[in-house]
Amino acid sequence: MFYKHSNEGKVVILIVYVDDIVLTGDDCNELEKLKGKLAEEFEFKDLGALKYFLGMEFARFKEGIFVNQRKYVLDLLDETGMLGCKAAETPIEPNVKLQPTKAKNVKDRDRYQRLVGRLIYLSHRHPDIAFSMSMVSQFMHASGPEHFEAIYRILRYLKGTPDWAESIVDRRSTSRYCSFVSGNLVTWRSKKQNVVARSSAEAEFRAVAHGICEIMWIRRLLEELKMIGSSPMKLYCDNKAAISVAHNPVLYDRTKHVEVDKHFIKEKIDNGLVCMTYIPTEEQVVDVFTKGLHKRQFNFLVGKLAMEDIFKLA
Repeated sequence: MFYKHSNEGKVVILIVYVDDIVLTGDDCNELEKLKGKLAEEFEFKDLGALKYFLGMEFARFKEGIFVNQRKYVLDLLDETGMLGCKAAETPIEPNVKLQPTKAKNVKDRDRYQRLVGRLIYLSHRHPDIAFSMSMVSQFMHASGPEHFEAIYRILRYLKGTPDWAESIVDRRSTSRYCSFVSGNLVTWRSKKQNVVARSSAEAEFRAVAHGICEIMWIRRLLEELKMIGSSPMKLYCDNKAAISVAHNPVLYDRTKHVEVDKHFIKEKIDNGLVCMTYIPTEEQVVDVFTKGLHKRQFNFLVGKLAMEDIFKLA
């Protein structure tokens, strides 16, 4: 990504991926100059307003610009012969536990890996399947019938939303976070931690540290684009013990094993980068990235991700 600021406070942004280019900004004159400069260097075709880019479709409504992967979903359902399947209400059943298959000769391993790869790409714009994808992707080389069933469950869920996350194997917790800018979901993650946590507070500390790193990256990007103020960015956490230790400079013996994360988090709080705020567990949106939920709670949390059905907006 490249950008240029003008003396009038306007900006032009150029995004390049291989031979695909997106130009955007609020300085029309500078945009035309840039297109002229590019035309002098190589031949390109101006396709007008952005509609399709890297498998993502862009739709404009009075409410704003919305991104979806409807065509990608329908192509995937067609490829797997599931266009006519019955839609599922959630991407994964509550309390589902998957374990590696013990079979020596795993059948259809390549097909499983290919489907997981396709769905991982889709999850970049579908945060509602982030947890289910983090689960099935752990068994790329040890998949069995139950793992394929989990894949088909995700596809059945996508069938109903084409227009639109605890491991029992090694007891590792799942780090999860999501980031909003001006009410818009911009990044999210659901990933099993590298080590076993000795307490829920320790697991939460690691997740908070990862979330703060993401906040720092977003803040630097917004500062470069001159799109951010000086106020702290809010970080919502549903673990009161983690919040208490983060603000308390006293070293508790029980928190020695998270001392590095503790000092990192407290430094960012003291510097005014983030402000940790408690949120009840039932309202914590990142729970959709850590476990299978019942329909009512799943729909409630997904509704907080600012996802919309583009056909309802038309």
